[in-house]
Amino acid sequence: MTHDPRQLRDAFGAFLTGVTVVTTFNAEGQPIGFTANSFTSVSLDPPLLLVCLAKTSRNYAAVTEAAGFAVNILSEAQKDVSNTFARPVEDRFAAVDWQRGPFGSPVFSSVAAWFDCATHSVIDAGDHAILIGRVEAFENSGLTGLGYARGGYFLPALADKVLISGQDMPQVLGAVAERDGAVLLTETADGGLALPALELGAGDGVDALAAHLVSLSGLPVQPGLVYSIYEDTRARRQHVIYRATLGDGAATGGVFFPVEALPLERIADGATRDVLKRYAAEQSLGNFGVYVGNQERGRVHAQPVRS
Repeated sequence: MTHDPRQLRDAFGAFLTGVTVVTTFNAEGQPIGFTANSFTSVSLDPPLLLVCLAKTSRNYAAVTEAAGFAVNILSEAQKDVSNTFARPVEDRFAAVDWQRGPFGSPVFSSVAAWFDCATHSVIDAGDHAILIGRVEAFENSGLTGLGYARGGYFLPALADKVLISGQDMPQVLGAVAERDGAVLLTETADGGLALPALELGAGDGVDALAAHLVSLSGLPVQPGLVYSIYEDTRARRQHVIYRATLGDGAATGGVFFPVEALPLERIADGATRDVLKRYAAEQSLGNFGVYVGNQERGRVHAQPVRS
């Protein structure tokens, strides 16, 4: 059986992971590194871990032939480090504070944890190699790690804080649901437009929003990450808006509007207009943020999408 590579990659991306930077030195003694989220612990006795490296990587030969490597688990404040090491930047290490670890590979400051490893084995695995390292030294800072899922970053501590803070008021879940560059909006009783949304009942969770989108549109739904969390101080409601992707087929409800031509004049709610304006701007760049605040003011926490 053959699978569409892009669809398979998207399915793998449903698994929430942390973000690491794997580092070592090349034969010329220069530090090299790459961003990886295919990391896991393997064994406590002996202490083993693994990461995966694409055979097409320009670092492939140097990393697989090195005597050791380090795995730096990035903290929530290090999205810029992840982006730097995911792209062909000339001097990646100039953007990070680092030193040689006890076993000799580069380890970073301000990470959630680092592991300095001896290369235990390199296993061929299709278009990747599995690097198994024996942990020779490690440090755990206690900082919260940076999260990654479905092509974007998320901040676990931030999400927990803002969602818990809203538990004393009703919650409304909404979605910016997109397909092929168009966003699904619902028509209101007065002829206006709104985002698909529902108020959570007792015992409901995010699955209720996905079910609502399916019921509304009649289309497959791929839930995404949190996009906006704000309190409506007048109505005493907390709004949590997610990104979502809708699948193929004829929609049975709602209306699709191109992202670049959203009819904002038909949307009475100012906070919803702001959400859609920001989405249109960020979608054109491919960099999405998470807004946290109220219906009038707040802060966008940058959550860039890795290339």
